[in-house]
Amino acid sequence: MLNALLTRAKAGEKIAMLTCYDATFAKLMKQAGVDVLLVGDSLGMVIQGDASTLQVKMQDMLYHTRIVARGAPQTVIMSDMPVGSYEHDQALALANAQALLQAGAHIVKIEGGGHMVDTARHLVAHGIPVCAHLGFTPQSVEKLGGYKIQGKTEQAAAAMLADAQAMANAGASMVLFEMVPAALATRITENITVPTIGIGAGPGCSGQVLVLHDLLGIYSGPAETDPQAYKAPRFAQDFLGQSGNIAQALLNYVQAVKNGDFPAAQHSY
Repeated sequence: MLNALLTRAKAGEKIAMLTCYDATFAKLMKQAGVDVLLVGDSLGMVIQGDASTLQVKMQDMLYHTRIVARGAPQTVIMSDMPVGSYEHDQALALANAQALLQAGAHIVKIEGGGHMVDTARHLVAHGIPVCAHLGFTPQSVEKLGGYKIQGKTEQAAAAMLADAQAMANAGASMVLFEMVPAALATRITENITVPTIGIGAGPGCSGQVLVLHDLLGIYSGPAETDPQAYKAPRFAQDFLGQSGNIAQALLNYVQAVKNGDFPAAQHSY
C-alpha cells in the first residue's frame, strides 16, 4: 500500500493525510478517501488535554495505532514515535518502531534533521519505512521557544534543504514540513527525490496534513485553559462548518487537497 501511494505521489497525485486516533474516525476517513491516517502524538493535546505532545508515551501510541488500524484496514497508517522513544538509542528506536508496525502502522515519523539521519538510516536498513518531520517540530517546542515559523533566514533555509536531502538519501520515504515558508517548502520539494507533506508549508508540497480537530473546528486548547483563548492556526480550515456534516467535511478536505484548492494563500506563510 505504501509503495503504491508513493508511486502515485511521484506521478503528481496529491496526498491527503489527516490525524486519526480511533476506529470510528478511521472508518470514516477510509470511506472519504484519505490516503494516510496519521496517528499523531498530537493526541496528547486533542485527546488527553495536555499543553504539548511531550507527555505522550509509547503505550499511548501503540494503543491508538492498534485501534486506528482496526478501523481502516487496507489504508496507509503513519504513527509518530513519541519523545524519548528514539532520539538517543538506535536499538531502542528500532524496537519501538517495530512495535508500532506490529500494532498496525506502515510507516513511522521521527522529528529532526541532520542529527537524526543516522537513526533514520538505521531504521530503514532494518525494514522500517520512515517519514522525517522538519521545520517546526512539536517535540522540540521548548527548545524552539514556542510555536514559531522555521526556515525564515537564508542560513536556516539552506540548513533545512540539506536536512531534507540527507533524510531522503538515508532512505526516508517522505519528508513532512510544518510551519515553513511556502516558497522554501516548494523549493525543497523540487530538489529532493521523495514526496513531501505540508502543514502550514504552502501548496507546493506533494500532499497536505491537518489535525482532525482543527479540520472539524472543535479543538479548544488544553483542558485547563479558557476555551475562548484557543485560536486555530493559520494553516487550519474548518471544513465541518462549511459542509454541515462530518462525512462531507472529510470528503471535501480530500477533494480540496487533490485538486489544489487547499491550502490557499491565506493558509500559507
